[in-house]
Amino acid sequence: MSAEITDEGALPLKTPTASEVAQAPAEGRRWGMLIAGVAVMILLSNYQYCFTLFTPGMKQQFTGVPYSEIALIFSIFVLFETWPVPVVGGFIDRFGIRKLMLIGSVMVGAGWIGGGLTATSVFQLYIWYGLIAGLGCGIIYVAVVGNAIRWFPDRRGLAAGITAAGFGGGSALTPIPISLTIQSVGWGQAMAIWGAIQGAVIFLLALYLHAPEAGWRPAGWNPAPDSHVVQTSVDYTWSQTLRMPEFWLLYFIHFLISFGGLMALGNLSEIARSLHVQGTTILGVSIVAFAATANGISSTASRIIWGVASDRIGRENTMLIVFILEAGSIFAVTQIAGDPILFVIVFPLVFFGYGQLNTLLSATTGDLFGSSHASANFGLVYTGKGAAALFSGWGAAAIAAAFAGSFVAPFYIAAACDVLAALLAFFVLKPIARATLAKARQRAPSGTST
Repeated sequence: MSAEITDEGALPLKTPTASEVAQAPAEGRRWGMLIAGVAVMILLSNYQYCFTLFTPGMKQQFTGVPYSEIALIFSIFVLFETWPVPVVGGFIDRFGIRKLMLIGSVMVGAGWIGGGLTATSVFQLYIWYGLIAGLGCGIIYVAVVGNAIRWFPDRRGLAAGITAAGFGGGSALTPIPISLTIQSVGWGQAMAIWGAIQGAVIFLLALYLHAPEAGWRPAGWNPAPDSHVVQTSVDYTWSQTLRMPEFWLLYFIHFLISFGGLMALGNLSEIARSLHVQGTTILGVSIVAFAATANGISSTASRIIWGVASDRIGRENTMLIVFILEAGSIFAVTQIAGDPILFVIVFPLVFFGYGQLNTLLSATTGDLFGSSHASANFGLVYTGKGAAALFSGWGAAAIAAAFAGSFVAPFYIAAACDVLAALLAFFVLKPIARATLAKARQRAPSGTST
């Protein structure tokens, strides 16, 4: 079932010489890159995780606009966060992460400042929040993730997990402060204030971040071909990656798992209303903001735990376990109407399953397609999230409207998608990937590791 891929144009990983190892960056240097990347991700997460906090104010300001049209802001954001990323990833691989990240930081700042201060219609928010902030987030996200993959070829699951944990960590740290800011000055002013803060700090961190030197890898590291995690000896270009069945499987898996997670992210306020718990407060904080914080904590833990697990037991084995757990958690959402306690228990379980998605997929992308084109290749896989955005944002809201505002039917669909993704990962992706990697080992020149 594996496709034949010619190695013409691909870049085999070379074994570093003694002098190259001696010149390799110190271990602390790559950890510094990782920590800075995590800080960027903490700030970046608000654009995705905190959208739902602004929707009540938007509904009040834009009276008469159906909620599905407001939810479309989130769908457009995710589309522009993901679909242009393969092109952006190519630019990052070619010109380095710093220049692209500086551009991205200006865009994410401008998106929230412009949207909060000047938007007088939902359509203008499609431009400011959806297009401008979305594209800026995509640029920054793929740059940081690709950089982690390059610096940690020996611990991709851990590095991708910690990096993605920053994205979840922001959703744990900032929803309550942002919610309180909205209560104090209104959704527009709050969006502008936080946009200015986030854009400025990301700009400064971008000045520090950079990729390792070409051909660098950790001293003494030589991946074992018989381990649970197998890695290619070839760096495939994006055009070669598109011809591999592994890519399309990863893409479809990303689409399937993103549906339920994005639906919960973008519609949490409306889901709370449909479950009849929207008026509840916990410790003086709205249940949506409280749940968003709990979701962020769970998502953060998920990315590290499942990333480390995938380094130990294999990517596809981990996917099977976590995707089945995710399906069970999403099904549980359909059973908790009218119970605010279960609301703040079950939704963190949903994000414990969903949060790890880009951890596993980014690490798997590096394993299967190599490091040199990691930004472009992961950018291609990342567009699966964009494909799911229309269904999880506007689509889920439209389906819920057809069922008197209930999100039960969309959650049933999401649970089924999770089960399908688990089966595809273990029973289809795993054997195809192993077959392709075995062929690559047979073609590898003498002295090159696989």
